[in-house]
Amino acid sequence: MKTLAQRLSKKIESCYLIQGEDILLYDRALELIKKACHIELEEFNFVKFDDDNFKSDVVIDTLDTLPFVGEKKIVLLKNITKIPEDFKKKLNAYLKAPQLSTCLVIFDFYNNFNFIISEKVSAKRLDEASLSKIVEKELENAGKAIQKEAINLLLAYCCDYYSLIANELEKLKNIDGDVITTKDIENLVTKETEFSVFELSEALSKRDANRAVELLSLMEKDTKTFSLILNHFRRMFFVAISKESDLELSKLLSVKEYAVTKARALSKNFSKIQLKNIYELLSDVDFYIKNGQMQIENALYYLIFGILYA
Repeated sequence: MKTLAQRLSKKIESCYLIQGEDILLYDRALELIKKACHIELEEFNFVKFDDDNFKSDVVIDTLDTLPFVGEKKIVLLKNITKIPEDFKKKLNAYLKAPQLSTCLVIFDFYNNFNFIISEKVSAKRLDEASLSKIVEKELENAGKAIQKEAINLLLAYCCDYYSLIANELEKLKNIDGDVITTKDIENLVTKETEFSVFELSEALSKRDANRAVELLSLMEKDTKTFSLILNHFRRMFFVAISKESDLELSKLLSVKEYAVTKARALSKNFSKIQLKNIYELLSDVDFYIKNGQMQIENALYYLIFGILYA
């Protein structure tokens, strides 16, 4: 984000394509772009399109329209999942001769806009070494030190999302004492759902029913939680049946090598037949949810007991 701020101070481009898995960084990038554009009368000069109101011709017309008062307006395309071929052609044509008073911002979580040439903004997770240095520097500036083990736990709880880490650091800066410990992390830092799902997966792999039910009771009963559980066990299944190295699998599955290594360790608590049965169970439950045959909360409990006794 610091790099984006520096670029914006020199020139505001006609289009910014934001891609990556750290969702909160999308909003931070948008705020920086808004600030640089000095948007006036936001109700008129900030227009958002998503899957619910997306129409090709309306988007192009809006891009070509001058701002209402002020010098700039922003048009946001937010995670459009279905892009018509005619829109791809129209958008590429527009970007060859864009309206200079319009700044197009594209939130592209699904990487659907790789067909355009634009200024790219990364919202990807940073590597753990870089994150550790950031954490140490931020806390040093606040007069605090932090144990190495505490940094590792903080990164794990936040699943290496810098935006989440930054929020948690504000709590940690205000603790009593000069050194932040793992106990401080455990008491103060909110676990990201993805980390809680990893804990749940570990409990299920050990057949610890009490711990699994306890963890699920503390988690949100929503589609995000289900999707994360689905992805964890699919990964374990692929790791168990694959002959590729952890590094090769991490590239194929678009995850960190550490995630594959963890999945491999957990998969050893199941036979390949059990993982195959779990994989099929996951697919069945996914079908039931999408077709309205099962409520998400019931599906989650059905799923974990199905895995426990697979």
